[in-house]
Amino acid sequence: MDIRRLDFEFISEYEFWLKSVRNCDHNTSMKYLANFRKIVKRCLQNGWLTRDPFMGFSMAKKEVERHALSIEELQSIAKKNFDTDRLNHIRDIFLFSCYTGLAYADVKKLRRSEITSGIDGGKSPSCTKQSKNERISKRDCRPMRDS
Repeated sequence: MDIRRLDFEFISEYEFWLKSVRNCDHNTSMKYLANFRKIVKRCLQNGWLTRDPFMGFSMAKKEVERHALSIEELQSIAKKNFDTDRLNHIRDIFLFSCYTGLAYADVKKLRRSEITSGIDGGKSPSCTKQSKNERISKRDCRPMRDS
């Protein structure tokens, strides 16, 4: 397709296609469109397009209510073994984030020196992390135990 044929109608039809044929939810469709819009902006900057086909197109995301995983769901994930070490490592990082409440970005920056022995004689570690608002938080890093 010639890039100069991009218009508001094409963008609207693409959104409809994402939702109906690809079965994407609203926010997923908006994410695809946001990435496509980046390409369109580059085309505008290079003079390959004379007007923005996204002009007047609403890309508002819908608020999503997320529910915390149950203890049973976390235990099920913990028991899952994958065929590759990489996926098992990702599972472990995900569970670590769930148990500590640390965001992935904070876990990625976490250093061994920030993981210390817990108050129970070293059996359960705790994490000391300085957040972006300069506050230091100390979190229990042990998994939830069966009652």
